[in-house]
Amino acid sequence: MFISSAFAQTLDTTAATASASGGLGALILQFALVIAIVYFLLIRPQQKRLKQHEAELNAIIKGTRVVIAGIVGTVIDVPSADKLIVDVGHNVHLTVLRGYVSQVLIDKAASKK
Repeated sequence: MFISSAFAQTLDTTAATASASGGLGALILQFALVIAIVYFLLIRPQQKRLKQHEAELNAIIKGTRVVIAGIVGTVIDVPSADKLIVDVGHNVHLTVLRGYVSQVLIDKAASKK
């Protein structure tokens, strides 16, 4: 009687160890899945938007309409690689850094030509 109950306890601990190692593998798989979802839904699109914004900033030339801190203006001169002179209306000119341009506006009439 004693030997059969001891043997049963040994089998139960072996089964528990097997399920625990399977649980660890499932846990690692779940963490990997969460990391993959975060990468593809958050990190990767943000990197694409950042690259697109940098390309837009580098493509600014004279005549481009831009938004700087909510102010819409037209670039009238590019004196250096990092500075822009923007006309915001009524002969008011602002010198701004290229990195502070929040948006480059695309004229729909010009893009249809």
